[in-house]
Amino acid sequence: MLEKMFLPLLSLPLRKMCRIARLLPILLLSFSGFSGGVLHAQAPQAPLSHWTIDKIHSRIGFSVTHFTITQVTGYFRDFDARVTCACPGDDFTGGTVEFTAKTATVFTDNKERDGHLQTDSFFGSRQFPEMRFTGTLVKEDGRNKLKGILTIRDVTRPVSLDVHYGGRIRDQKLGIEKAGFRVSGTVNRLDYGMRWNESFEGGSAIVGKDVTLDLNVEIDKQS
Repeated sequence: MLEKMFLPLLSLPLRKMCRIARLLPILLLSFSGFSGGVLHAQAPQAPLSHWTIDKIHSRIGFSVTHFTITQVTGYFRDFDARVTCACPGDDFTGGTVEFTAKTATVFTDNKERDGHLQTDSFFGSRQFPEMRFTGTLVKEDGRNKLKGILTIRDVTRPVSLDVHYGGRIRDQKLGIEKAGFRVSGTVNRLDYGMRWNESFEGGSAIVGKDVTLDLNVEIDKQS
């Protein structure tokens, strides 16, 4: 392209060529800036949106084996979460997630067991009233993942959770946008200092070390 622009200049008188030569650096800088703008132009980014969890339609659940033969299930009654994302269309990839739960609100439908879970043998709720998670929604091999760090008691460790994205819809009655997710995964409670580990005859633990997480989450768009 530059050859086509400057080849005709060779036929001009020497005096005119000298004048044009003085302008050549300016022309080249202008052309470079223009072409660079074209080469590096980016598509406009989607606006940042803010979402909060719908506590009525969400459940932060878990289960753990008991005597290796069955599962005890439970959930947290008091929790909060926010999602922030520059989400193009339905895609929440790249969105950041902040989550907290009050450990003293753990509920397994048994008062004595719930009280035990709040002691220092497990959550230590008096000293550590909250469990916290911060992370990012990502895609790996076409699958949705939630990757981040989970803090229970005074221990913080990385976790990777599976995410099933249920979709996005507008609640016409309330006039708000909603999105739904199911989040699942496994964490080792011993890694977080919950070391109560009595065993029964044969040496197996009464309570399993691996806790299965099962979270059904509905979020509402705020802005």
